[in-house]
Amino acid sequence: MARYRELGWTLRACATAFALLATAAFARAQDAKPSWFDQSLADAAKKEGALVVYSTTNEEEGLPLWKPFEDTVGVKVNYVRASDSQLLARVLIENRAGQHSWDVMQTANVNKIPPEFLLKYAPPDASKLIPEAMDKDQRWFGVYANYNSPAYNSKFVKRDDLPKTYADFATHKEWAGRVALDGTDDSFMTAMLLFYGEEKGAKLLKDIVAAVQPVTINGHLAVARAVGSGEYWFALNNYVNLTLNAKFGGAPTDFFVMDPVPLFFGQVGVAALAPHPAAAKLAANYSISREAQAFLTKFGRIPTRGDVTPNPPDIFDAFKSVKTQTVLLSTEEDRKRIKQFNDIFAPR
Repeated sequence: MARYRELGWTLRACATAFALLATAAFARAQDAKPSWFDQSLADAAKKEGALVVYSTTNEEEGLPLWKPFEDTVGVKVNYVRASDSQLLARVLIENRAGQHSWDVMQTANVNKIPPEFLLKYAPPDASKLIPEAMDKDQRWFGVYANYNSPAYNSKFVKRDDLPKTYADFATHKEWAGRVALDGTDDSFMTAMLLFYGEEKGAKLLKDIVAAVQPVTINGHLAVARAVGSGEYWFALNNYVNLTLNAKFGGAPTDFFVMDPVPLFFGQVGVAALAPHPAAAKLAANYSISREAQAFLTKFGRIPTRGDVTPNPPDIFDAFKSVKTQTVLLSTEEDRKRIKQFNDIFAPR
C-alpha cells in the first residue's frame, strides 16, 4: 500500500512539474516578440508616444498592416495617406517652413525625396532583402517589388489571342478605345525607352497610341478595376499586384508578360529629423520584416525577401523569360520623363 502511495505522489509530482513547465512555456510564448522587435528602441518609442507614417498604400491595406506594430510596441500610429505627388509636395513645404511632422515615408518614390531629408540608416532586416531593393546610400529599402505588365479581361479576350510583344498592340486597330493606362505612368514609358532605345522606343509608343488610342485614367488601382469590370479590355501596362488584387476579388482579369517588365519598389525611408526617431527606426525594420511582407502578399504585393512565399507561389516564374527593367528616377529625371509622357500619351 505504501508503495502505491509513493507511486501516486510521484505521478502527482510529475504532473505538477509538467503543468509548471507547460505554464512557463506558454508564458514564454506569450512574451515572445517578433523578429523585427528591438526592446531598447521599443522602450524609447513608448516615451516618444507616437509614430507618423506618410504612405500611398490604401487604408484597406495600410491600417491593418500597422496594427501589429501598434499593439506590439504600444504606440499610436498616425497614418497619413495621399498620392506620391501630394506627399512629396507636403514634405518639401514642411521642410521650408521648418516643420518636421513625419517619421516614416512608405511610397514608391522615396528615392525622389532629397537625400538630406532621409536618415542614413540600415534596419537589421535589410540583410534579408534582394540586392536591388536597397539604396546604395541606405536611405530607403524595398517593402515590396512592383512589377509592371499588361493586363486583360478574360471575358473579352482569350489568352491565346494576347499580344506577344508591345509592337503587336500597334497592329490591332480594332482595340481602339478598349485599352487603358494610368495617366502618370512615365515609369512604363521610361522602361520602354531604356529597353528599345530612345528613338525606336518613342516611335513604337507613338505607333501604339495611333492604333489603339489608349485612354489615360487617374490611378493604377482605377485601371485595374476598370479592366476587371470590363470597362476596358486591356491595361497597356499596370502594377501586377493590383491586377492580382482585382483577380483575387473575383474579377475576370489577369496579367501577361512581354519585354520589358518595368520594376521598381514600394520603399520605406526614415526622416532625418523624425519627431519620433526611435519609433521611426523600429517602424522601418517592421516594414521590411517577414511578418509585414507576408501580410502584404494577401493583397498581391510581391515580397522583396527570399524567405517570404509570394502569392501566387509561382509568380516569379512568369518573369524568368522576359527582361526586367529597373526604373529609379531622380526628381529632375522624373520631370523630364513626365513631359515626354504627356507629349506621347496626352489626349489629342
